[in-house]
Amino acid sequence: MNLRFYNFIFIFSILITSCKDNKYKEISKEEQIENINWQDVKSYYEAALSKSISLLDTLVQQDNRENAKEIFEEVRANFKVAEGYASYLNPEVGHRANGPALPVFLDDSERVIAPIGLQKIEETVYEGDLDDNFEGEVYMLKGLLNNLLDNVQKKELTAQRFFISTHEQLLRIISFSITGFDTPVSQLGLKEAVVSLTSLKTAYETALKSIIVKKDSELNTSFLKHINTAISFINSNKDFETFDRYTFIRDYMNPITRDWVKIREISDIWKPVDNKVFNFDAPTFFENNSFNTDYFMPSTNRKATEAQIKLGERLFFEPKLSKAGNMACATCHVPDKAYADGLVVNNDNQGNGLKRNTPTLINSVYQKALFWDGRSTTLDDQIASVFANEVEFNTNVHEFSSEILQDSTYYDLFKEAYGSIPKRNREVVKAIASYIGKLNGFNSKFDKNMRAEEATFTEEEKQGLNLFMGKALCATCHFMPLTNGSVPPFYNETEKEVIGVPQTAANTDLDDDTGFYWRWKQPIHYGMFKTPTVRNVELTGPYMHNGVYETLEEVVDFYNKGGGAGLGFELEHQTLPFDNLNLTLQEQQALVSFMKTLTDVNVEIEY
Repeated sequence: MNLRFYNFIFIFSILITSCKDNKYKEISKEEQIENINWQDVKSYYEAALSKSISLLDTLVQQDNRENAKEIFEEVRANFKVAEGYASYLNPEVGHRANGPALPVFLDDSERVIAPIGLQKIEETVYEGDLDDNFEGEVYMLKGLLNNLLDNVQKKELTAQRFFISTHEQLLRIISFSITGFDTPVSQLGLKEAVVSLTSLKTAYETALKSIIVKKDSELNTSFLKHINTAISFINSNKDFETFDRYTFIRDYMNPITRDWVKIREISDIWKPVDNKVFNFDAPTFFENNSFNTDYFMPSTNRKATEAQIKLGERLFFEPKLSKAGNMACATCHVPDKAYADGLVVNNDNQGNGLKRNTPTLINSVYQKALFWDGRSTTLDDQIASVFANEVEFNTNVHEFSSEILQDSTYYDLFKEAYGSIPKRNREVVKAIASYIGKLNGFNSKFDKNMRAEEATFTEEEKQGLNLFMGKALCATCHFMPLTNGSVPPFYNETEKEVIGVPQTAANTDLDDDTGFYWRWKQPIHYGMFKTPTVRNVELTGPYMHNGVYETLEEVVDFYNKGGGAGLGFELEHQTLPFDNLNLTLQEQQALVSFMKTLTDVNVEIEY
C-alpha cells in the first residue's frame, strides 16, 4: 500500500468521526445553560401580552361589529402566544381570563360575580351590544391581563417553568382549542391551535434549537417538521364541524409531544419533578402513565406501598367494616360491573333504594369532586363519609372496626402496611383509598388508537370522536383525554353543571334532587351535579345522577334536545352552552359508537 492510500484512510476516519460527533456532541452543562436565550423568549411573551392589552383599548372604541370581531380575534391570538407561560405563573388569573362565560361563585365571601374574561367579551362582540356594559367588561379583562403581564415581567423564565408551561399548553390544544371550549361562539379554536404551535416553535428556535442541533440534528429536523405539518393540516381543514380530530391528534399532535419529551431529555437542562399533575416522561397524553396519580391523592396518603394497596384491596371486599356486617365497598362497586352496580339507584344497608345512581370507581382518583353533589374532594374523605353514613356502613371513623381481626391474617397485613394494628379507622380508609386510586385504565380501544398502537377505529367511531370533540360539544365538559370534568391543565377543580335532568324518561318533569345546592343554598347551584367520566360508560348504565336513562341513545337524545331547558323546564342557571345540537340520528349513533371505544375494565394494579 502506498502513502496516498494511508492518507486517504486517515482523512476518511476523521470525517466519519466528525459526522458522529456532529449528532451527539458532548457539551458541558454550563455551556448549554449559557447558550439558552431565556430573556428573548420572555420578551416575546411580554410583547404579545402587551399587544393584547393595547388592542383592548382599540376594541372598546368600536361600534361596528365586524371591525370589533377582527380586533377581538387579534386580542385572543396575542394572548394565546403567551398563555402557557403567563397562566403557569398565575393559574387562577389565567383561567379567569380565558374561562367560561359563567357567573363565578366566591367561596370566601359567598358572593356571585358576573362573568368576566375573553369568553364573556366574545359573547358581547358576536352576539351582544357594544354598549356601556361592554366598556366595563373590557376594563375587567385588562385588569386580568395586566396582572398576568406583571408576573411575566417580574419573574425569571427558567427551564422548569418553560418545560412545564409548554407541556400544559400542548394539552390545551387538545382539550380546549380544537374542542371549542376556548371560543364557543366565534369558533376561533383551530386558528388558535396554530398560534400556540407557532409560539412553541418560536420559543424553541430562540432558546433551545442551537443545543439540540449540536446534540441531535435529526431530532431538531423532526420536531420542526412535525410542527409545520400540524399547522399545515389545520390550515387545510379550517371548518370546525368537519375538522378531523382523530387524525390530528394521532398523526400530528402526538408526534410533536413525543419529540418534545426527547428534546427535554437531550437538552439535559431540567430533570422532571414528580409533584405535578403530569408524568413529563410520558410521550403522549394518552399513555397508561401520562398523569401522576399521587398528585390527585391527599398529601397524607401519597406514595402508597404495595403492602398498603394490597391491604386496601382486601378491605374493599370486607363486609365486617359495616356495623351490620352486610355491606362492603364492593356491594355497590362491583368489579364485574366496571365498579358500578347496574342499578337505577344504589341500595342502603337495609336493601332499600337510595336517591342516586352508583358511579364507576375506575379512574375516579382523577377528580376533585366525589359523590354526585361534589361534597367530598378526595377519595379518603369520600370513603370516610361512607363509614359515617348511618344508612351505609354506619361506623365511627375514629374507632377501629376490630371485628375484622377475627380473621387473623389482618394482623400481618396491618403490621406490614402500617407497622401496627390501628386504633382508628383512619388507616383503613387510607388503605382502601390507596387501592381505589390504582383502579385506573387507559388501554381502551380509544387509547390504543390515539397512541397509534393499532388502527382499528371504524369510520363511524372516527365520526363519533370528531363529534364528541366538535359539533356535539361533549368534550367542553368531559375534557380530553380523561373525559371527566376535571379541568385541564391544572386539574385543581372538577366542574359541576346544571343540565336539567328529568325525573323520568318521559322527560315531562324536572328531577327534584337539588345536588350541590346543599353547600351554599345559592340559586346558581340548584340542580348542579359533578361532571362524571365517560370512560366505561358502555358498562355503567343506567345513566345520570338518578339513573333515569337506561341507554346511551337516550342520554345523547337528551343533550341533542338542549338538556332540561330544551325540554321546556324553567332553568335560569342551566350551564349547557346551547339550545339544541341539531344532530342527525346517524350522528347520534356515531357518538354512542365512539363512547363504547372508551371501555377498559382490565385495570392493572401497579405498585
